[in-house]
Amino acid sequence: MTEPLQFLLDRHSVPARQLQAPAPNAEELRRLLGCAIRVPDHGKLVPWRLIVLEGEAKRTFGERMLELAIRKDPDLPPARREKESQRYTFAPLVIAVIAHLEEGRIPKQEQILSAGCVAYNLLLGSQALGYGAQWLTGWAAYDRDAAAELGLDEKERVIGFVHVGTPAMAVPMRDRPELDDIVRTWTP
Repeated sequence: MTEPLQFLLDRHSVPARQLQAPAPNAEELRRLLGCAIRVPDHGKLVPWRLIVLEGEAKRTFGERMLELAIRKDPDLPPARREKESQRYTFAPLVIAVIAHLEEGRIPKQEQILSAGCVAYNLLLGSQALGYGAQWLTGWAAYDRDAAAELGLDEKERVIGFVHVGTPAMAVPMRDRPELDDIVRTWTP
C-alpha cells in the first residue's frame, strides 16, 4: 500500500528556467484551472481571477515589463535588463493569479489567502498532470503600472505568476524544517 500523503511529500517547485514545452494542452489547462479554483472561499466572494499568458502574449507581456522596468529605472544595469527580458520566456505557460478584493464582512486577508490557495492548487494540479511549476512574484506582482498592463482595477492585485511546463531535468528536493522545530501544542 502506498503512503496516502506521498503526493504532498513529493511536492516541489521546478525553477521556471528549467521548464520547457510541452505545457498542458487546451483540455488539460481547462481541467487544471477548474481544479485550481476549488479552494476555501468564505462568503462565496470568488475573490480571484486568472490570466493565462501563452505564446506571443507571454512574450509581449515580458517586453512591456522590461520597458516598464527601464522607465522606472533608466540606469537599470545590463544584467538586470537581461533578467527582465527573459523573466516570462522560459516556461511555455504562465498563469497570473489575481486577488479581487471586496470591502465588506469578509476580511481582505481571507480573500488574499483564498487567492493564494488558487496559486497553490495550480502547483499541485500541474504536478498531478505530470508537469512542473513554480510560483513566482517579482517586482511586477507589486507594481500598479504592471497591474494596469494586465488590465487590473484598483481592487485587484497580483498574487503571483505560476510558470508551468515540462521539467528539463530532475530537480532535487530541498531541505525542509524539522517538525519538532516549528510545531508546538498549545496548553492553557
